[in-house]
Amino acid sequence: MRQVVRFAGTPAGRVAYAVTGSGPPLLCLPGWVSHLGMMWDDPSHRRFFEALSEGHTVIRFDKLGCGLSDRARDDFTLESELTVVKALVGHLGLERFALFGTCDGGQVAAAYAASNPDAVTRLIVYGSCARGADLAPPGVRHSVPALVRAHWGLGSRVLADIWFPDAPAEVTGMFARMQRSAATAEMAAELLEMFYRFDVTDLLPAIRVPTLVAHRRGSRAIPFELGREMAALIPGAQLAAFEGRAQPIYAVGGEAAAVTVRSFLGEAPRPAAADGPLTEREFEVADLIADGLTNAEIAKRLVLSVRTIDAHVEHIRGKLGVRARTQIAVWARIGSLPAPR
Repeated sequence: MRQVVRFAGTPAGRVAYAVTGSGPPLLCLPGWVSHLGMMWDDPSHRRFFEALSEGHTVIRFDKLGCGLSDRARDDFTLESELTVVKALVGHLGLERFALFGTCDGGQVAAAYAASNPDAVTRLIVYGSCARGADLAPPGVRHSVPALVRAHWGLGSRVLADIWFPDAPAEVTGMFARMQRSAATAEMAAELLEMFYRFDVTDLLPAIRVPTLVAHRRGSRAIPFELGREMAALIPGAQLAAFEGRAQPIYAVGGEAAAVTVRSFLGEAPRPAAADGPLTEREFEVADLIADGLTNAEIAKRLVLSVRTIDAHVEHIRGKLGVRARTQIAVWARIGSLPAPR
């Protein structure tokens, strides 16, 4: 599955995002640090999100300050994270969508769901907690960011060992390199301290959307008890316990974890057009329009004439009842057209 990275403007800077799959939208909020490019090169990570992309439009992004997003940042608050999410939702024209957040992204997703119940269809929180201060004693919460600032090479290896205990050296080494590429030492420390400060305890009882809280039983980074507490605080939430000690959801048993998430989301057929179903070729052309290709570029990609592609585009416009290519792109990516305003 091909990943195409695009950019969305927010009040604080440009955010890099990637879209895969088709169907109902699933917006994935990143954890502590991420790098869309390097993480997609990790086969386990890619397989997990490819599995979610079968039946859903999966949207992943790098938070401000790391990865392929703008690196400058001076606001490290829950409100700043929510502002970015709202800007990305607006940029994509999303009206109803599922949310999936990991680590501190789970806290942000929960806060968004609590205040936007009409927009969020389902909420999935993995490997997170209600209060970041519960992650470690005060001394540890001080010493780990201090180590990251003092020696990012050593700090990234220590954190890789926490995220991937008992993993082979090549796995922890790859994760350590990703961390160092994803953020500077100062930015990584600031984002970690932000995670420690987050507290969504009072917001969780206000969530009114179907929620799945998933957690690793033996997680060394975020103890299982913190996930269990989070599930208990959200009315009607389901708790799914995964085996293993590695923190990332894709690291151990990623295929089974993807099945659990997809089962909770529910499988949905590809949406029908307003005036009859699109053919497989028309679906393919619509997807390439969403990737930003011109008719000539699509013709070259599919080894067809430009005139044939022109005809396919006109058929798609007629079936969807639209004229603009941007409307075709939105339909291809999220499976629906925004309601008229």
